[in-house]
Amino acid sequence: MGIHKTLLTLMAAGVIATLGLVGCGSSHAAEPKGAARGLLKSQAPAFYRMQLGDYELTALSDGTVSLPLDQMMSNITPAEVRGLLTAGFEAYPTETSINALLVNTGSKLLLIDAGAGTLFGTSGGRLVDNLKAAGYDPDEIDAVLLTHLHGDHSGGLTVDGKRVFPNAVVYVDKADRDYRFDPQAEAAAPANQKDMFPQSRAALMPYEAAGKVALFQGAGELFPGIKTIPAHGHTPGHTLFQVESKGEKLVFFGDLVHAAAVQLPQPQATINFDANESAAAADRWEMLKKFADDRTLVAAAHISFPGLGYVRSDKAGGFQWIPRYYSLQGLTR
Repeated sequence: MGIHKTLLTLMAAGVIATLGLVGCGSSHAAEPKGAARGLLKSQAPAFYRMQLGDYELTALSDGTVSLPLDQMMSNITPAEVRGLLTAGFEAYPTETSINALLVNTGSKLLLIDAGAGTLFGTSGGRLVDNLKAAGYDPDEIDAVLLTHLHGDHSGGLTVDGKRVFPNAVVYVDKADRDYRFDPQAEAAAPANQKDMFPQSRAALMPYEAAGKVALFQGAGELFPGIKTIPAHGHTPGHTLFQVESKGEKLVFFGDLVHAAAVQLPQPQATINFDANESAAAADRWEMLKKFADDRTLVAAAHISFPGLGYVRSDKAGGFQWIPRYYSLQGLTR
């Protein structure tokens, strides 16, 4: 009986200790839990995968940047901009996503846009970390397809003069490249756009020095199922990329839309980054109408991450944004 009592006593003590009820005199302090740990102040890695035919697409976040949109838009009043943002439950300045898209064709890894790199400080520059979290390394990327050479789309190509994607060929429309390397164009550019010229050159030149820049012009097919769609209002070579596999299609539309809450209901509204405001507005009307009529799945550079969805015509003559549904099953087919 003495042995049995001793065993029972030890077992009971062990159970109580396991439950954390024996703590007096212990050298191990209980770790704080829940709210006692403080605020974590971080997000999960920002990537989202979907299947498109035989291709796997991964939306990647480079971060966000806050923009005073009511002070940056034309063909609409500041009060109208603020009213539309308020109606869309958005604040101003408005936190705007910076999105990119990775296309895995099974034989190629194609990255559409490269984010801002270090240009926006801690607001951007998250693309490489999110790429790695999604299971890829920068040196695996075969090609980077640029919608255009603005810093939030091309700045992430290069850090400290070195190529971030050392094995990738960079594809960019010839008109955009020539414009950013033209001293006369730089001299004639509005003051708010002048810094874009040296930024673009700094991003692209290390790839040019390595013979890893490929220039295209207008509409064409760069890879099987990857087509270019010119929309040269925002910049002289601004390009949309159509991705198609097994009859399924998606269009990455770059800077066709900067502020969905404003420019979808009021497509005539332009932004002061546009090189040709009237052409940019015309591109937006034409493309959004086509996407709405065709029920095309689109990926947007500056609509809230992951920026995947549809545009739908509304009764007022504008458009609405319909986010694509979240899916797990689509990756298992």
